[in-house]
Amino acid sequence: MSNRNSNIAAFVLLAIMFITAFLSMKGDSLTFDELAHIPAGYSYLSKQDYRVNPEHPPLIKDIPAIPLLFLNLNFPDEHPVWTQKDQAPAWWVQFDLGNRFLYHSDNNPREIIFWSRLAMIGFLIFLGWLLFYWTKKKWGNIVGLGVLALFAFSPTFLAHGRLVNTDIGAVFGALTAIIFWLKFLQAPTWKNIFLAGIGFGIAMIFKFSLVLLIPFFVIITPFYALLFSEKNKFLKSIIKYAAKAILAAVIGVIFVIWPVYQFHVWNYPQDQQLRDTIADISGHPVPIAKDIAIWMTEQEVLRGIAQYARGLLMASQRTAWGNTTTFMGKIAADSWLHYFPVLYLLKIPLAFHLLSFIVLIGIIWKIIMLIKEKRFFYWLKNNFIIIAIFIWILVYWLGALIGNLNIGIRHLLPVFPFTYIIIVLGTVKLISLIASPKLKKTAVIFVFVLFVWYFSSSLSTFPHYIPYYNELTCGTEQGYNVAVDSNYDWGQDFYRLLQFIENPPDGGKIEKIHLDYFGGEDPVYWLGEKYIRLNPKDVARDLSKGISLNEAGGGIQGWVAVSVNQLMGGITKPVPHFDQETGYYNWLKEYTPVAKAGHSIFIYKIE
Repeated sequence: MSNRNSNIAAFVLLAIMFITAFLSMKGDSLTFDELAHIPAGYSYLSKQDYRVNPEHPPLIKDIPAIPLLFLNLNFPDEHPVWTQKDQAPAWWVQFDLGNRFLYHSDNNPREIIFWSRLAMIGFLIFLGWLLFYWTKKKWGNIVGLGVLALFAFSPTFLAHGRLVNTDIGAVFGALTAIIFWLKFLQAPTWKNIFLAGIGFGIAMIFKFSLVLLIPFFVIITPFYALLFSEKNKFLKSIIKYAAKAILAAVIGVIFVIWPVYQFHVWNYPQDQQLRDTIADISGHPVPIAKDIAIWMTEQEVLRGIAQYARGLLMASQRTAWGNTTTFMGKIAADSWLHYFPVLYLLKIPLAFHLLSFIVLIGIIWKIIMLIKEKRFFYWLKNNFIIIAIFIWILVYWLGALIGNLNIGIRHLLPVFPFTYIIIVLGTVKLISLIASPKLKKTAVIFVFVLFVWYFSSSLSTFPHYIPYYNELTCGTEQGYNVAVDSNYDWGQDFYRLLQFIENPPDGGKIEKIHLDYFGGEDPVYWLGEKYIRLNPKDVARDLSKGISLNEAGGGIQGWVAVSVNQLMGGITKPVPHFDQETGYYNWLKEYTPVAKAGHSIFIYKIE
């Protein structure tokens, strides 16, 4: 395939991705994390004040905030949720600020959400172009297009690449840092050392989980020196590379992390930054790290680095503390070792797994043959980039498995593009080994069918990409029985609930609705007096006292809507030693939903 034709095909794939992401995002309401990220990014650029959402780096929140600067928005900088003069802000204040900014400051919330997400979609498309450009340059047009096709039709990328969250930034940061680091290893010139440092710094200000790049670089740098050093000069080579790698890291800190963070804290009062930092990391399990971060906050010139350290420590302590999650009928605050492997198995199209299995068998066979023929070391030298990609995938997966934080499949996105590269490249290599023209043609047709299956799996779930589950779980309809939160219900179906309330199927009129909603939207803003907040724990306590359902919790009768994330948290069984209240939605098991808003809000009518 010529370069011209491959570029045209890439343009078509990216255009399809843009249209799919754009059309699907318009029907989705504000998700949970967006309520914090959107006002945070706007406050960074409009005020250069980083008091909001410090547990995530700023750059991925800056991008969707850029178009908001042209909307003449009102920001609640006089409201207590922003000023917090008398006390350090609690973690949930950022969500209170988001609610105030979007719904109670005379702004148009849908306009804010639309333009923020449109910027994210643009960034997603740029990420796809970068991935295609690099893979095409390294392995040719066919591999580049195959990788881009898997990317463009990925339900997970389509689900989260159009939202204002940090995960797409993590993918971009990982890809950029790894590209520049590999270039530095292959040619350790001053220019490439500088670019490696810039790439490293960019990754660090996109997502804190990308600190896993540090052990990855620590592994592959001496490994490269071992493979390519002259005989008996390994130690000298590794010292040279180590020194240059440290210099690259210092460049990343000085030329990227420090100036970007210093810009973002420019108007953040130092006394407030110090107070907030102490409040946020006072319980960190590594006291010396906490003390250093607090000390740096007191030094004017180091306030940017201090803010970075504060966020990194907040992220690490959250990982250590865990996250309350429902999974496979159980609820726990600690992690499950099989959580991410199960999600990967069930939330990735089945066609991709089948292709991956075939390639894996081929890889194992290839390695065995290389070892038998005593050519394995030679093969390593000629395929170092592939080995490095393998190592990155293993390092990131290991970090996800041992971390005490079970969140969505989106957390694994930084390894997805590299997995695509391995699978597509492996597929092309396997087909090239087939000698028989007839058999080769059959193999090409088989792979083509798998890709069509993959595409159809993605298109068939449109526009509901967040709750996508593959056929192994009976599809998306039953996926909530595996895991919810950002895997299924992130609050994206609230607009669809509004449509139901405005046009109920029985043709009647809904005057009141009891609602337990999980997400970023403000039910009071949209529903006004129709909205009755449903507190299932109060209902459960009243029912345990013998009070009837029509009187429990203030009286439950008529229309009831419950986000499935909330529902599963109230009906799943706790693991041993789980100390939070459970079973508070067992009373709702007696009723069958009469409808659903999208996939994630169950609607009941209780007579």
